[in-house]
Amino acid sequence: MTTHAPQTPRSVTLPTTLDEAVDALTAMPAAVPVAGGTDLMAAVNRGQLRPAGLVGLGRISEIRGWRYQDGHALLGAGLTHARMGRPDFAALIPALAAAARAAGPPQIRNAGTLGGNIASNAPTGDALPVLAALEADLVIAGPGGTRRELPVAHLLAGREMLGPAELIGHVRVPLLHARQVFLKATGRTGPGRATASVAVVLDPARRGVRCAVGAIAPMPLRPLEAEQWIAAHIDWDGGRVLAPEALTAFGEYVATACIPDPEPLPGSDERPAHPPAVLHLRRTVAVLARRALGRALS
Repeated sequence: MTTHAPQTPRSVTLPTTLDEAVDALTAMPAAVPVAGGTDLMAAVNRGQLRPAGLVGLGRISEIRGWRYQDGHALLGAGLTHARMGRPDFAALIPALAAAARAAGPPQIRNAGTLGGNIASNAPTGDALPVLAALEADLVIAGPGGTRRELPVAHLLAGREMLGPAELIGHVRVPLLHARQVFLKATGRTGPGRATASVAVVLDPARRGVRCAVGAIAPMPLRPLEAEQWIAAHIDWDGGRVLAPEALTAFGEYVATACIPDPEPLPGSDERPAHPPAVLHLRRTVAVLARRALGRALS
């Protein structure tokens, strides 16, 4: 059996600004932008991708930090998981920090970036359900110094795509100043890919609860009716603590909304049963949603 070494890209460009990176992609449309490279290099090593060139984003300082902007945090797409997992960031956006800390072993957290997690759009991306629950927006850098915004959910759902010379520059996240929780289940001990994940975010100003479920579908799922139902049962002016029965009901509501019962067979009113693996996954989602909401309200 003959093995082939990964093909080395013919060109590597290292811009120092977003606009320089966009210009490089405009000049060489076949090039691929790379930050941490955790997903890209895995694809190259498997022989699934052989880029003609690379545009490295690691020297662009403007996307490696964050700043405040009109009640929002403007997060650079180059923020690593390791940086987002630190206490100062956790005080800002706790659920995103928790997702960053759960994003895999140290070498992945040190290299992987927020923008890469979004652009890769892998179903198991830990940051994705958090960003969906936070209703974050992306700031996209394009040719000629242009900037445009689009909801992160639109990109994850494939309703809007990045242009050939566009880059995710920043992620605009509302600062809700309320409890938020991220939990995930993995198929093995220790950091690993999620089999299911749940982000729950409280929005006291709007008396709302936002929930997103990740890893069980190609994109994070928002159980909107479950959100509305539980928000109506929370005492927003009091202690906010719910009875265990309400937390359990919320978990079941979320799980059933995201993994509904099968449709009846043609010519029959009976619904077939889920396979055991699907039933286990639905129970897992229910437990994660119940625990996440309980911790957010505690």
